[in-house]
Order: sequence, then structure tokens, then C-alpha cells
Amino acid sequence: MHAPFDRAAANVGNIVKLEHVNVRVTDQAPATLFYLAGLGLTRDPYVNVSTNLMWVNVGRQQFHLPTGAPQVIRGWTGLVVPDRAELLDRLARVAKQLTGTKFFLREHDEFVEVHCPWGNKLRCHTPDREAFGAIQLGLPYVEFDVPAGTAAGIARFYRQIMKAPAELITTNAGAATRVAMGEQWMLFRETDAPLPDYDNHHIQIYVGDFGGPYAEMQARGLISMETNAHEYRFIDMIDPEDGRLLYKLEHEVRSLLHPGYGRDFINRNPAQQGLNYVAGKDSLHWALP
Repeated sequence: MHAPFDRAAANVGNIVKLEHVNVRVTDQAPATLFYLAGLGLTRDPYVNVSTNLMWVNVGRQQFHLPTGAPQVIRGWTGLVVPDRAELLDRLARVAKQLTGTKFFLREHDEFVEVHCPWGNKLRCHTPDREAFGAIQLGLPYVEFDVPAGTAAGIARFYRQIMKAPAELITTNAGAATRVAMGEQWMLFRETDAPLPDYDNHHIQIYVGDFGGPYAEMQARGLISMETNAHEYRFIDMIDPEDGRLLYKLEHEVRSLLHPGYGRDFINRNPAQQGLNYVAGKDSLHWALP
């Protein structure tokens, strides 16, 4: 029987999900203004609800925002949000309160560029099935600036050690590696510009083959933290061919047996306001209708 589908198009590789991006913030009040009131995201109502750490739901992903010395990703975080006009209106309403911070807003044809109060850069896209699949609200990608001459080695690292599809591509800005993570991806783009020192921000991923990459990294002395039975961490990304250090980025690696895997994240509908409240419209689903 002839199969009319490209079955390989649904291959996801070993990394099945990028769930959260973790950056420290100095103050939870401007973080609340930016991430909740401005971007329209949702504070997790169940976990870490005190004043020293906020988990922020973005569809099926999260930002983790502990209080401390600020951390800034060397690159961009990509978001999909349901409505561009509503996003711009919310950001305009919090802009004055964020005066004196690194908050920044600029419209582009394909996305809205916005910087958090500490300088993290985000691209906010509207839903696009061709680009982002069914995502109506989510975090589809993170893009990192990496030193010139490292993209090919980073592709080898993810393919050979993490067992993830990694493609070396050429962009207008130069060489880059695109790593597939289920319906999401990470992009490592080479730059000749000097990069700031790594400040210990991290990402968290879920993997299907939990022990395979661990054995590869343990043999190379790359494991930086033995957390528990279902989580470990590493920071150094090396070229498997010669062991050369390419980039530092802490990965919090979790198995699919981790109790947090598949947890349902509540997302509010930020269009709900007191003066135009509509009964039954409080929640927002991550997927397009």
C-alpha cells in the first residue's frame, strides 16, 4: 500500500522537548511587569510562588526567574504569542514603569523585538503553521551567538553525544547549526563579535535516551551535576573529534520518567480585563484551533 506521507518528517531525535529557559533577575517586581503584564504570560500557580523565584508559563514551556545577579543569554529567545496588536498595547502600558531598565521595544515586519529589564532579547512572533506548527502560545526556539569556527563542532557534539539531529546551515550572517528538539529547535550562530563571559544561565531539556548521552559525557568528564535518578547537568560543549571546548551552556537534562514530564501548564487569556470580561474565556490553549 502506498503511504502518501513523509514519515521521516515526524522524526524528533533524542531531545523531545526544550521545556524551560532559566535566567536570574534582580527584582521580581519588574519581572512581573515585563513577563506577566507586558508579554501577557502566566505565573505558575502551583510551584515556586514565593518572592525569590517565579516560574512563568509560555504554552507548554516556561521561563524560570530566580532572584539574584542578572543573567543574559548571548542571543535570542523566540516566542509565539496569539495577537501582535494586543502584545504591543500591553508592552506600551508597562513601558513607563520600566524606565531606567534595559527594556526596549521595536517592531519588525516578521516579529516584535523586545528586551527584558535586564537585557535579554526576545523575538515575539504571531502564530504561523508553516514556521511554528500548531503553536499559538509557546517558546519554539532559542538562538545563541557562538565564536567563529565552532558551528561544525557543535553539530558534531549534538549528533554524536546527544543523539539529536543537528544540521550545519549557512545564513546571511554566516555559519550556524540548527538542532532539532521535537517541534522546537536551538540555533547556534557564529559571530566574529566578542562575546561576554558565560554567566551560568541554563536551559532544560527532556531526552528519550537518558543513559546514552550520559555515558558519552561521563567518559569525557563533562558531567557537572548529579541531581537525582532522573536528572543530570553539563556545561561544556566540546568537539568530539578533538575534545576542543566550543561553548559553555548549562543543560539540565531530564529523563521521560522525571515527574515533571508532561505536566500541564495553565495559561491565562491576557485579553481578559475587568471592563471587557467575557465569561468562560479565562484560559488560553497553547495550540491553534
